[in-house]
Amino acid sequence: MTFLRSVVGKLWFTIILLVAFVLFILTVMLLEYFQNYSITETKNDLTNTAEKIAHILEEHPNEEFQLGLEVSWEMIDDFTKVVVVKNDKEIYYSPNIEKEDKLTLSDIKSDSELSKVFQGNQPVEKITTISANSKGNNESNYSIIGVPLHFSNQENGAVFIYQSLEIMQETSRSATKFILLVAGVAIILTTIFAFFLSTRITAPLRKMREAAFEVAKGKFDTKVPILTHDEIGELATAFNQMGRQLKFNMNALNQEKEQLASILSSMADGVITFNRDGTILITNPPADRFLQYWYYETGENRSNEGIPSQVMVLFQKAVDTESEQIGEFSLQGRHWVILVSPLYSNQFIRGAVAVLRDMTEERQLEKMRKDFIANVSHELRTPISMLQGYSEAIVDDIAQTQEEKREMAKVIYDESLRMGRLVNELLDLARMEAGHIQLTIEEVNISGFTQRIIHKFQGYAKENGIYLSAEIEEGLPVIYIDPDRVEQVLTNLIDNAIRHTPQGGSVILKAALEDKGIRIEVEDSGSGISEEDLPFVFERFYKADKARTRGKSGTGLGLAIAKNIIDAHRGQISVRSKLGQGTTFSFLLPQK
Repeated sequence: MTFLRSVVGKLWFTIILLVAFVLFILTVMLLEYFQNYSITETKNDLTNTAEKIAHILEEHPNEEFQLGLEVSWEMIDDFTKVVVVKNDKEIYYSPNIEKEDKLTLSDIKSDSELSKVFQGNQPVEKITTISANSKGNNESNYSIIGVPLHFSNQENGAVFIYQSLEIMQETSRSATKFILLVAGVAIILTTIFAFFLSTRITAPLRKMREAAFEVAKGKFDTKVPILTHDEIGELATAFNQMGRQLKFNMNALNQEKEQLASILSSMADGVITFNRDGTILITNPPADRFLQYWYYETGENRSNEGIPSQVMVLFQKAVDTESEQIGEFSLQGRHWVILVSPLYSNQFIRGAVAVLRDMTEERQLEKMRKDFIANVSHELRTPISMLQGYSEAIVDDIAQTQEEKREMAKVIYDESLRMGRLVNELLDLARMEAGHIQLTIEEVNISGFTQRIIHKFQGYAKENGIYLSAEIEEGLPVIYIDPDRVEQVLTNLIDNAIRHTPQGGSVILKAALEDKGIRIEVEDSGSGISEEDLPFVFERFYKADKARTRGKSGTGLGLAIAKNIIDAHRGQISVRSKLGQGTTFSFLLPQK
């Protein structure tokens, strides 16, 4: 059935059916023609033979009549029977006549058609059954032809020649067998030729089918060989042109798609595209992060890829009013601004596109700008107040003794140093954030470098009852850093650790080799940092001690400076802490 459904099968079957139909009609016509022709020719031959015998006998009457008979018997074959009726008393039979197929004079006289030959000059013809044979079991019809026989003595006789119709039918059957054999051979040859022709015709079509499947799989370089220059060859040429055009168009579409995907993925803003019913169609990485934050915080179901509930309000307004909608809200400690605009297709709204911008840093910078003056004023107010108070005391001679004056002067000196350090730290931080930090890179042995810093803080640690130690991995390679800047970072971290660790606690300096460089950690067992303060420890003027009292509290600039120094070394600094369980500051210095 699969073969018959194919083009080869259909074409082969069509050719066979057409040829078979033509051969069938031709065979029927030929059989009819040959049968009629055979009977007609046989009758004509019998008539001619009978007329020749009559002519011979008429030329040999009387004494030569017997010679004429002998000549006549030589003219007939084994299947042809001859009866010569000279008169009612003289009847002659050919030697090949048997008893069962003998035509008697009574049979002739009793037959109205055959008896006419004695009365006229025209031959008679009839198909009949000989009476002697009709009584038997095997009846056979004969074709009998009678020709008048004229003698000079006015006697009228006749020559009857007859032959069994089976002989004629045998000839027809032979012709029929030959015609059927020829038709069968023609069918077989036609079948072979039709199959060969159909396969030759459909071979390019099969190749085009295979090529079409390859093109459907995305192999647009597939080509069909052009074997002929007819319509099929033109079709193959058109197919190859189509493949090239498809490849060109697909490459163009892929380039546009990749370009659009690259633009979307590289955008700092999040982009979400919705269809008319609010289903999310396209997102980029920033938008994915926003959705993750949203569904994590709100616990809404994202299985249907629907719009977050608050965004749905903006989406519905944008679709209903056909205008842009702007919204802002906080999520996971971050601030987002959303702009929703309707999308049109043939002047009909088919959805909307939302652009999300993370405004957290902008809001923090804006807050930092607002707080900067307050922070600096707060940090400077205390030393300025003390300078003003003690200087007024000296001017007003409140200090009576020289010792009291020296103490006031020492306080003024210390506060001026404090103000100087604050101003210098502000200037250093400003230069670092502006990218003007200058590093003096040197080859440094980390083991000796860290041991020297630990030794510098041992006295200070003992005064506060803190156990200070170092855990340095053996065999650390040399590293290229600015030793003064890195020492400034470690000094700040160790000083903070000692100041925030209660008496009897410990501070440990660790150094170990990693794949990307050397990691240095300062771990303490102090009071720790609360979870809400951790994200802001590296910001300027930020201090966990909200009161910003002097005592153990610094200026709030040390960690910000430390982060800028590590960033300048292309490293990373981080903090891990739990309230009441200590704090670990860690930074990675990459190997150059």
